Amino acid sequence: MTASLSTPRLLLRGWRESDREPFARLNADPEVMEHFPATLTRPESDAFAERIEVAFEERGFGLWAVEVVGKVPFIGFVGLSEPNFEAHFTPATEIGWRIGRPWWGRGYATEAASAVLDHAFSDLGLAEVVSFTIPDNLRSRAVMERLGMTRDPADDFNHPRFPEAHRVRAHVLYRLRTPLQNHVEVV
Repeated sequence: MTASLSTPRLLLRGWRESDREPFARLNADPEVMEHFPATLTRPESDAFAERIEVAFEERGFGLWAVEVVGKVPFIGFVGLSEPNFEAHFTPATEIGWRIGRPWWGRGYATEAASAVLDHAFSDLGLAEVVSFTIPDNLRSRAVMERLGMTRDPADDFNHPRFPEAHRVRAHVLYRLRTPLQNHVEVV
């Protein structure tokens, strides 16, 4: 069973069958998917949801379905994953989000991601969490910065899954280390 996380406005929970249809709409929205290679078909979206559920079973963490408590049963996802490609910063744990357009600009991604980061550092004991996107994805980059993540341009990379000159090949990398990792004990 997937552990849930909550904030004053949101519930981050395991996935339900009823999430599949709004998830498919979200993944088919060209504006939501602007900074990804392509929109997803319904079968591709359902397969993604299945991979999310398997990740929770295998790792004990993943991409939580997000609901606005008492108002909207599903607005997207926020959570943790492990990049499945090789890069200078992998292996790593990534935080990511995808929220439907009607709920943009309300602070939901930042609020949910803050709860996920607290869980990552406090409960899972992670030393670092990364996030990455294409340089033009200013909305996601702003969330990363509001979370306290920092970018070193030397960490930026070309995503190995995309060929040269592909519009989403270049990526910026942000990092956040646990506050305990920066603590130095004086003896």
